[in-house]
Amino acid sequence: MKLRHIAVLSSLMLGALSPLAALADTPQTVKNIVLVHGLFADGSSWSKVIPLLQAKGLHVTAVQNPTTSLENDVAAVKRALAQQNGPVILVAHSYGGMVISQAGDEPQVKGLVYIAARAPEAGEDYPALTKRYPAAPASAGLKWSDDGYGALSESAFIHDFAGDLPESEAKAYFAVQQPIGKAITQAKTTVAAWQHKPTWYAVSTDDRTINPDLERFMAKRMHAQTIELKSSHVSLLSQPEAVANLIMKAAHVPGY
Repeated sequence: MKLRHIAVLSSLMLGALSPLAALADTPQTVKNIVLVHGLFADGSSWSKVIPLLQAKGLHVTAVQNPTTSLENDVAAVKRALAQQNGPVILVAHSYGGMVISQAGDEPQVKGLVYIAARAPEAGEDYPALTKRYPAAPASAGLKWSDDGYGALSESAFIHDFAGDLPESEAKAYFAVQQPIGKAITQAKTTVAAWQHKPTWYAVSTDDRTINPDLERFMAKRMHAQTIELKSSHVSLLSQPEAVANLIMKAAHVPGY
C-alpha cells in the first residue's frame, strides 16, 4: 500500500509540474532587432517597418552600411550588435543577406531573417549563382562612375527596383540611393551563419532585382520558414506589415 501511495503522489507531483515544464519549453521573445539594408538604399528603407516593431515593445536598430565593401558592412553590423543588451534577431534586405550571413555568426544572434535577400554559401560566387537564372532587369540599369562607384539609373530604380511603390514615393527613395563600391561585386562570404541558426525568408514574387526563383532556391537550401509576398524587391516598403509580422514571428513575439 505504501508503495502504491508513493507512486500516486509522484504522479500527482509530475502533473503539477508539467505546466511549468511546458512554460520552460516556450521560446522567449527576443527583444533586440537589428536591421540591415541592401544596395542602392540606406537605413531609411526600414522606416515603415520600424514603428510596427517598436509598437510591440521591441528594441530596434537600423544599421547604416557604408556599402563600400563587404568587410566594411560586416564591421558596421558587428558594431551595432555590440551595442545590444541581450539576444538579437538579425534582419536583412537584398545584398544585406550576405552581410548577416557573415556577421550572424556572433553568439548573441538567435535567428536570421532574409527579405528578398542574398544568402550565399561560405565562399560561394554569388554572381555565378545568379547566372543559373534569367537575369533580373534591374541589373541593366546599374551605372558606374569613373571613381568606381555604382548606382541604379532613375528609370531602373523606379520600375525595376521599387516597381510597386507610387512613383512619387519611389522617386523620394531614389533620392537617398547610396552608391556602392565595386569591391562588393566580387565579395565572397567566409561564413554562412544560416547553416546553424534558425532562418526565415520572404520571397518577393514580382522581384525585378533578384530573380524570385533564385530567392526560392536560397530559402529552400537554408531550410528557412518561408513566405511569399506579391511585391517588388522592396517589400519592406510596399508590404511593411507582412515583413514586420515575419520578423515578430522570428522574435517569438506572442501572437505571431
